Amino acid sequence: MTDLSIILRSLRVRLFSTLVTMLTVALAVGLLMALLMLRTSGERAFARGTGNAQLLVSRDASPLESVLNGLFYANPPRNSISLEKYEEIVASFPWAWAVPTQIGDSYRGVPVVATNSDFFTAFQPAEGEPWEFTEGRRFARPYELVVGSEAAIEAGLRIGAKVALTHGFGNSRETDHVHDSHLFEVVGILAPTESSHDRAIYTDLTGSWVLHAEDRLGGHDHGHDHGHDHGHDHEHDHGHDHEHDHGHDHEHDHGHDHDHGHDHGHDHGHPHIEVEDLEPEDKMITGILLSTPSRSGGSVSAILPQAFDMLRKDTSITVASPSNQVERLFKIVGNVDRLLLAMAWIVLASSGIGILLALWNSMEQRRRQIAILRVLGCSRKRLFNLVITESILIGMIGAILGIAVCWGGTIAIAGQLRARLGIIIDPAMDLRTILIVIAATMLLAAIAGVAPAVRAYRTSVAGNLRPLA
Repeated sequence: MTDLSIILRSLRVRLFSTLVTMLTVALAVGLLMALLMLRTSGERAFARGTGNAQLLVSRDASPLESVLNGLFYANPPRNSISLEKYEEIVASFPWAWAVPTQIGDSYRGVPVVATNSDFFTAFQPAEGEPWEFTEGRRFARPYELVVGSEAAIEAGLRIGAKVALTHGFGNSRETDHVHDSHLFEVVGILAPTESSHDRAIYTDLTGSWVLHAEDRLGGHDHGHDHGHDHGHDHEHDHGHDHEHDHGHDHEHDHGHDHDHGHDHGHDHGHPHIEVEDLEPEDKMITGILLSTPSRSGGSVSAILPQAFDMLRKDTSITVASPSNQVERLFKIVGNVDRLLLAMAWIVLASSGIGILLALWNSMEQRRRQIAILRVLGCSRKRLFNLVITESILIGMIGAILGIAVCWGGTIAIAGQLRARLGIIIDPAMDLRTILIVIAATMLLAAIAGVAPAVRAYRTSVAGNLRPLA
């Protein structure tokens, strides 16, 4: 009889105790692995979401809130920035590029970002990774939509679909008003970027401004100034987007016919206005993505601190460095994270104690078996190794089960983070980390098996071969 067959037979005899012990180890390993995975994957997901934007200007309460709302679409920003203020900021510094955004609407709960064509040419969803399309093109005129890869699946959108946008999303209390004065047509589907931008829908600022201006004139003013009074593509005033100027002219030439095409059957008493009818209070945005010029091959400009300090002097706006805010967030979370990791290691250590107790108690029941093995020629050393190996086997199987538990758990957690915050967590496991955790669990199990192995080693042969009463 081989050592492995002896060990497996011993485990089968004590099947219930063995399974409970393995389950304890599995839960401890699963908890530890989940914390390790979510920490690294979460930080990587947040870092990707900031893209190549060096600064973010808004009127949110804090820089961190500004980043969460403006780049991760956690909630609609509550305050807006006027076109005049935007032009003042753009003219105040030699920016490499400046991209305005207006966030406040949605479709089936998916956030809609109104912006301009620079969003797809200058801004990158992840550093060094420009936008790509799986289908269609970027928007070229008002009332056209470009849909992120996740948003297309979540909202069930395809090229050519025409939809009416809804006011508000996320935790907004005003998500029941549908902007039915215009239908928006899907003209492009973006390729996956593994960032929060995959679950957003993008449209032209001009169309969004007209939409909200019509609602305002029609008596649907929601009482907020976080992008409900919008309108006008501002970059043609600064020469940032000549291509958009052409689209703007095209809009003036054909906007009337285009609007009639979209409004057919949807004019429920809404006032119909043109772009040139927009008032200054209609032309609002909720954020400005900024980048400073940098040398070729350099990712951070030497004049970035100067630009940051200049903007911070204006107390009417909130200025955030997205990368710094992500680092700050994980420093805050890091304290709790270390506490949770410590607790996970303690739970893993307690599972080792469970292995020790299970094997220790089994030694009392296996005294006669051990004595018989000794009579059959099994040495004390071999008995010692058998118990240690049995303990290691329990730990190894428990660790493998724990990794399976972790995999299922992290997929569920990742789904919730994606649905609630738009943060895409990749539940992929690092092989090196897996091997380290399994090895650590097996070592802990080996240590836990020492005391029972010593007890088996010292078991008396003569005293345990007496006839049973």
